[in-house]
Amino acid sequence: MKGDSEIRHDLISGNWVIIAPKRNGRPWNNFSGNKRRAAFPKKSCPFEYPFRENEVIRQYGKGPDWRVVVLENKYPAVVHGIMNAAIKVTDTYELLQGFGHHNLVVTRDHKLDFSELPGKDAAFTFKILQDCYKTLQREKEVSFISIFHNWGPEAGASIYHPHYQIITVPIVPHAVETSLENSSKFFSEHKQCMHCFVMERELRERKRIVFKNRSAVVVAPFVSHEPFQLRVYPLRHCAYFEDASEEELKNVALALRAALVKIKIKLGDPDYNFYIHTAPVKDKKSHGHYHWHIEIIPHLDVSAGFEMGTGIDINTVDPDEAARILRN
Repeated sequence: MKGDSEIRHDLISGNWVIIAPKRNGRPWNNFSGNKRRAAFPKKSCPFEYPFRENEVIRQYGKGPDWRVVVLENKYPAVVHGIMNAAIKVTDTYELLQGFGHHNLVVTRDHKLDFSELPGKDAAFTFKILQDCYKTLQREKEVSFISIFHNWGPEAGASIYHPHYQIITVPIVPHAVETSLENSSKFFSEHKQCMHCFVMERELRERKRIVFKNRSAVVVAPFVSHEPFQLRVYPLRHCAYFEDASEEELKNVALALRAALVKIKIKLGDPDYNFYIHTAPVKDKKSHGHYHWHIEIIPHLDVSAGFEMGTGIDINTVDPDEAARILRN
């Protein structure tokens, strides 16, 4: 692109995105300088030992020498005590009880977000997330498991201390179903994983590659919905996060960490979300065409009336330029 707008179609989500660099000129000029984060006082933090406000599910390391702890969320979105999965149908709506699990994976240091964790701790955190996933997927009523991290108030984090959330639900979310349908359609037509196809093209062109190691690559997607959106792909085709090997998981975690370091340094430490896209828990033989990955969304822009009214995102940073800025 040379400053002109383009409307691009996302193969994965099926949505359209407007790439409009002229709306922001040289937007990265606004991102220089690290922001000052207001750290919540450590002595008042509910995620400091002893854990008074949340029930401990699992703890790695004894007593005050803990490394990672898995807690029940004090304010859960879903409740695991409810076991009736039947959908109720009224004359207008379908509904079912809000059952599931809402757990927190909390790392030891009060201030170190994922980008600042030592490499071994980043890898260890992902191993714990995978272990939790494998435990929760055994439950009969679980259909989908969401793993995500909110860093900063603009990304939805209500507590400063770094923590990662796991929510199980008895349904497959519509956005996930759409992504699976598009992936299946692409595989039927091309006899190849859609994500592998995209990844191979990106590796060949190299314009939007931000980082790469032995098991993972970080890409600024050609159809980026947000400025400086990044995607972390495992290089080996695999539909399921829980099936990643320990070596792959470590390198994906290190690639994610490297991407977040670049975002922090180049863009002035914005708030961000990352979340894991993986195939649903059930019907595993049906989703071999999918490819698990991680999305990173820095909070640099605000959706307004057009985006909300049309479902079409406007991205003011060309992904080629975003990759160049972060890569350099």
